[in-house]
Amino acid sequence: MADDLAPIIVKKIKKGGHGAHGGAWKVAYADFVTAMMAFFLLLWLLNVTTTEQKEGLADYFAPTTASLSQSGAGGVMGGTSMQTEGAQISNLGVPSAVSSISPPDNGRKGESEDARKTREMEEAELLEKLRKIEEASFEQARDQIRQAINKDPELSGLKDNIIIDMTPEGLRIQIVDQFNESMFESGSSNITPRIQSLVGKIAKSIEELPNSLSISGHTDSSSFNGGDYSNWELSSDRANASRRALLDAGLKPDRIEKVAGRADTDPLIADDPSNPGNRRISIILLRETPVLPPNLK
Repeated sequence: MADDLAPIIVKKIKKGGHGAHGGAWKVAYADFVTAMMAFFLLLWLLNVTTTEQKEGLADYFAPTTASLSQSGAGGVMGGTSMQTEGAQISNLGVPSAVSSISPPDNGRKGESEDARKTREMEEAELLEKLRKIEEASFEQARDQIRQAINKDPELSGLKDNIIIDMTPEGLRIQIVDQFNESMFESGSSNITPRIQSLVGKIAKSIEELPNSLSISGHTDSSSFNGGDYSNWELSSDRANASRRALLDAGLKPDRIEKVAGRADTDPLIADDPSNPGNRRISIILLRETPVLPPNLK
């Protein structure tokens, strides 16, 4: 009878616990952060780039269309071409789009005619103001030199030896020989004591100005028995002697821009080349502000 009893089956049910949900949320969060970074980068690019640069970036990322050319060499075995007809490209090469981003043009591209004229007039007005300031400083230096000559008894009588005028290059100060007064000993570059003192007065009068200097030496057409030592060497040596005299009087060396000897090629008295007045030293305070043409003044 015991054999007629049904077997007893015991089922064990294992209930799942509350474990971790996995790492899928981390991937989603990383994607979100990446998207936000790209978004802020886009905002930054929109703020700092010009219109031309934006167009260049847009062209760079725009889809390109492959050439309809069937082959590079025009034959059955020719390679496919992404270039102009007949230009073959390697099968291993990767096609790419190239875009050129032009630099900003300082906001003047597309400037209207009226805006351009207004800008040019404003620039001309500014240059004219700077030129007037420079002219005033030149006139002040000229007055100081003349006053220094008048006040110094040792320099009395040298009024006719100095010529100060305004040229396109700048304020020109010329120390000129007279029949009774020479700057240098005959045929040499040794400056006479009175002219040395005069050069010192000139240096004091212009030492506060920022302008650079050009110094040139000039002779008359008279030749002297100096062998190979001609008026070219003499005028150059006298220009350098004048440069040294200016430096000895306190002028800064970096103010000197050019020193040249002109011999008798640029006479002051053109109709009398042998006149002693052609022997001179020319010191020019070079302009820093250009002289405007009459139509822009």
